[in-house]
Amino acid sequence: MLDLNANYEVMGYSVGDTKAGTKMGKLQLRNLNENSTLNCILWEETLNRLSPKLFRTGNVVKITGASFNEKFNNCLVSNMELIEEAVLGLDEDTRENLFKDILKTIDDFKNEDLKAFVRDVWTKNEELIKISPAAKLMHHNYLGGLIQHIYECLQFAECIFPNMHKKINKDILLAACILHDIGKIFEYKIDFETGFVEYNEEFKKDWISHSQYGYSLCMANNQMQIAKMIAAHHGRSDWGAMIDLGEKDLENYYYIVHHIDDLSAKFGKIYISDLKKV
Repeated sequence: MLDLNANYEVMGYSVGDTKAGTKMGKLQLRNLNENSTLNCILWEETLNRLSPKLFRTGNVVKITGASFNEKFNNCLVSNMELIEEAVLGLDEDTRENLFKDILKTIDDFKNEDLKAFVRDVWTKNEELIKISPAAKLMHHNYLGGLIQHIYECLQFAECIFPNMHKKINKDILLAACILHDIGKIFEYKIDFETGFVEYNEEFKKDWISHSQYGYSLCMANNQMQIAKMIAAHHGRSDWGAMIDLGEKDLENYYYIVHHIDDLSAKFGKIYISDLKKV
């Protein structure tokens, strides 16, 4: 529900066309008092009046003019004001340090063939890896969000691995954590002025999803176990998984990257506001 006394964090924003040929903005806000989500609509007149920078992901805003539509469970916004401007994401030094830390993890692999494969992917795509978001809306949707997400996945894997009775190869597990979302460097693009994250239409011409890209990349390089872990990491087919973890008689390694990925997506530095917390 709409609360005109609350401050909201911008979670995501996009602009599309209506059937009448005018522009319409879709804005997702998070109520900072209740941690609830508010879906908003902005008509073209409002979009023309308000600065696009107001809708930067992570901005804290107050709604100063709006009406709530009970039927569609959304809010028609006519005016907003900026309370606190957000950063675009991780600063350059942090992104550089994360890249080097993950590269060191790769260089510690005992399997030389796997090390060479993952290192090549990692270094060849360095610039895109450092800037890419991990999602459009769901989690880590900011500058450097992907590298932060991968780093968190590696941290969770390092904690979990010593306590796993049913062992899998550690190099393979860590490699799967590094590569499970690698297709996102091509799937998403970020606007460096507004922070808006959009799908890359060129990527969508050739690929169904980032999971398909990662799966194909690993299969082409004879890394079949990693490919299967990537194919299953979304958990369910209706969540985008190529292999549904609800299927019977799957080997245990199919499940681990899904759970690690989910831990980061729920308990990591999910929002830009989390970057300010020590």
